[in-house]
Amino acid sequence: MKNKLVLFITGCVFSLSSFAQTDPDEGLFELSFEELLDVNISLATKTAETRASVPSSITVFNQQHISLLGVNSAYELMNFVPGFQSTRGDWVGAVPKEHTRGVYLDSGNVLVMINGLRLNESSFGKASVYMPFIPVEIIERVEFIRGPGSALYGSNAFLGVMNVVTKQDANQISVALGEQGHVEGSVNLFKQLNEEIDVYANLSWQTRNGERYMPFNVRDPIETHFVELGMKWQNGRLSIHHNRTKLREFVNLAGWSVGNEHNSENIAFNLTHQWLSNEKWQVTSDVQFIEHEIISNGLIAPAELLGLESDFFVGPAWQTQDATIKLDASYTFDAELVLNFGAEYSEEEQSKAGIRTSYFDFERGDVYVDKPYDQNGLTTVYDYDAFSGLLQSFDSYAVYGQVKYGITPHTTLFLGARFDEVKHIDNKLSPRLAIIYNIYEHHTVKLQYGESFRTPVSNELNSNDDVTIGNPNLKSEYVKTTELVWHAQYDSWQADVVVFDNELEDFINLVPIDAEQGRFTFDNVFETSMQGVELNGNFNLSNNTWFELGYTQLFDEPFNASFKRFGALALTHQFLDFQLSLNAVWRDSVFVESLDLSVSPHFNQSAYFVFGSSVTWQLSPVQSLQLKAQNLFDKGYVVFDPRMLDGQLPAKGRNLRLQYSYTF
Repeated sequence: MKNKLVLFITGCVFSLSSFAQTDPDEGLFELSFEELLDVNISLATKTAETRASVPSSITVFNQQHISLLGVNSAYELMNFVPGFQSTRGDWVGAVPKEHTRGVYLDSGNVLVMINGLRLNESSFGKASVYMPFIPVEIIERVEFIRGPGSALYGSNAFLGVMNVVTKQDANQISVALGEQGHVEGSVNLFKQLNEEIDVYANLSWQTRNGERYMPFNVRDPIETHFVELGMKWQNGRLSIHHNRTKLREFVNLAGWSVGNEHNSENIAFNLTHQWLSNEKWQVTSDVQFIEHEIISNGLIAPAELLGLESDFFVGPAWQTQDATIKLDASYTFDAELVLNFGAEYSEEEQSKAGIRTSYFDFERGDVYVDKPYDQNGLTTVYDYDAFSGLLQSFDSYAVYGQVKYGITPHTTLFLGARFDEVKHIDNKLSPRLAIIYNIYEHHTVKLQYGESFRTPVSNELNSNDDVTIGNPNLKSEYVKTTELVWHAQYDSWQADVVVFDNELEDFINLVPIDAEQGRFTFDNVFETSMQGVELNGNFNLSNNTWFELGYTQLFDEPFNASFKRFGALALTHQFLDFQLSLNAVWRDSVFVESLDLSVSPHFNQSAYFVFGSSVTWQLSPVQSLQLKAQNLFDKGYVVFDPRMLDGQLPAKGRNLRLQYSYTF
C-alpha cells in the first residue's frame, strides 16, 4: 500500500510539473556557499552582528541548510552544533535531552525560544517536556548561542540558547511519506493585504507508527501538529501558535509498555509594538503569553509483579502559564557607541498539578495500589493533595543594559549585565564582557566572559510522588564562562576555534533517597569546572561543492555520563537539477561502572557514526522532490540514561522520507 501511494504521489508530481511556471534563473532549494556564510545574528547582542563581530560563540541554520541535513525536528539540529548533542532519555515520555558542553541533566540548562518567546516553563524547566517536537517545515532559521546567555535572557540561558524563527513570507505546500507509517504535510502562506498589513500562516502535521523495540514489543509512535497565525503591520506584529504532540508506548518513567502515554499541548501569543524608530532611538515592547499542559503516564510496575490484574501507571497532569511584558530599547550615540537596555516582568504559574494513575483511593485522596482501587484503566485527578505544593507562582523582575563601544577601528568592547529577581526564590546578577580585535582583514580574536544562572523549578522545589521528593531549600545554580575565540573568514572558507572554561557552582542534581523504591530528591550537590575546545569550519571545494564540520573535545569528564568527544560533518554537491548532501554525527565511547553488578551491568557503548543524507531533485523552479534519510544505515545503538536499570536507552533507527514541495 505504501509503495502504491509513493508511486501515486510521484505521478502527481510529474503531472503538476507540466503546469508549473518555470524560470531557469531561480531555484527552490539552491543554496550557495556565500549564502551559507551570509548570516546576521541579533540573538547574542540585540544588535545586528556578523560572524566576525558577534561577541558570543554562535551557530545559525537557515531553512535551505536545515533541509540539506535531513532533520525532522529543531532539536535534532543540536547534533550539528559544536558543544551540543541531543538524544532521547527517560523522564517524562522519552522527550529530547540536551548534552551541552559536558553537562547532561534533565533540568533545562538550554533556553529554547520561538520568535523570542520562551518555551522553558516553571514546572520542569525544560522546553522539550511540553513541546518535544518542533517541525522543520515551519522554520525560517534557527539561531544558537553556545555558552552563557543570561545577561540578555535570564534564567535557563545557562549553557546555551536556541531561538527558532518561523517562516513569515513563504507560500509553500509540502507532503511526505516515509518508513514506519510516516505521513506529513505542511502549508506556509503569506499575503500582503495592503501597503501596511501582511498576514501569514504556518501549518504542519505529522504522524508515524514508529519502529518496534524488542523484547518489550512496543513502538515509538508520534502524532503532532503545529499551527501559527500572524499579522505584521508598520509598527507591530501579532502571532498566535498552537501545538499538540502525542507520544505513545516508548519508555516513560523507566517503564516499557503499550499503555505509556505522553500528551502535550501549548497555546501562545506574542504582540510586538515598535514605539520609536529613527537614527538614534529604537524602542520596542512585547506582550507574551504561553500556556503549557501535559497529561502523561509511565509504567511503574506490571500486574504480574504486583500480584494484581492491572499494571500500575502513574504520571503528571500539569499545566503552567507564563505571562511576560518586555521593553527593549537602544540608543546610538554615534558609529562607535551604542547603548542597549531594557526591563522585563514575568509571572509564571503552575495552575494545575494533578496525577494520572491506574490506582487511586478517592476516599483517602491518594494513590493506593490494591485491587479495590483499580480504576480499570487510567484516571486523571486534578484535586490531588500530594501535589498541592506545586501550585505556586514565580513572579520575576529583570533589568539589563549593554554598551557596544568601538575603542579603535580594530577593537570593539561589549560590556553589559542583567539583574533578575525571582520573588521568594533568589536573585542573580549576570554580567558579560567581550573584547573583539580584528588582527587584520580576515582574522578576528575574541575574549569573552559571561555568567548565567538557572532558577529551581516547582518540580525540584515541591514535588511529592513515586519518583521524586522536592527540596524547598534549593538555590539557583550558576556558571562562569570564559572563552577565547579565533575566527577566520575568506571567500572560500571560514573557521572558528573556541577554547572555553566553565566554572559550575551549586548544580542541582538528583540524589537517591530510597534505592529499593527508586526515589530521588534534588540538591545543590555539585561544583566543578569544565574545559574544552570547539572547532567548526565551512569550506568551498568548488563552485558546486562545499564541506562543513564541527568537533568538540572536552578536557574534563562530563557531568553525568555523556560524550567527551563528538563531532559532525556534511558534504554537499550540486549538479544540473540535483543537490546531494551526506552528513555524519560521530560520538565517542561512554563507559559507566555499575555500583552493584548483581543489580545492573556496566554500561559500555563504543564510539559510533550515525549517517544521514538528502537528495533533492528540482523538478522546476517551483517544485522539488527530496529524499531525506536519518540514520541512513539503520544503525542500532544505545545512549546512557541513569534512570534505566541497565543504563541503556535505544536510539532511533532509520527514518527515510520522500517529500514533495511546491512554492507559489
